[in-house]
Amino acid sequence: MLTKGQSTRRVPLVVALSLAATLACSSPAPRGPGPPAADGDRALARAFEEGSSNIRVEGEGVVTTLLPDDRNGRRHQRFILELGSGQTVLVAHNVDLAPRIEALREGDRVAFSGEYEWNPRGGVIHWTHRDPGGAREAGWLRHAGRTYQ
Repeated sequence: MLTKGQSTRRVPLVVALSLAATLACSSPAPRGPGPPAADGDRALARAFEEGSSNIRVEGEGVVTTLLPDDRNGRRHQRFILELGSGQTVLVAHNVDLAPRIEALREGDRVAFSGEYEWNPRGGVIHWTHRDPGGAREAGWLRHAGRTYQ
């Protein structure tokens, strides 16, 4: 309620600020199954800071660099992902045990589930496929609506 001498021109500003505050506090839309990417980013950041390895992780990022395949021993498709946090990780996807992502390009978004191994450059995600021995939880990569495992 306005008191004598207050202008009604201030009401729209108060309404606008109230609306902005409400929108800023709103929860984002649900992302579907699995943990939000931010949770994966936090887990990877913690693993990197602590120098931890052999940790199951899930997340997603944008391909910044396509690297040549590693052909020593089992063949691996390799690329660098930048996470939402800015951390980068190398993905080493075993193409002897899982299909290659043929259409992969820099700038593409890739979701992943695998095992994190620490290194000083940000770490490596591997075991992004089924374990033929059945001893490990199956990992995967998801690109353009297709899952590679």
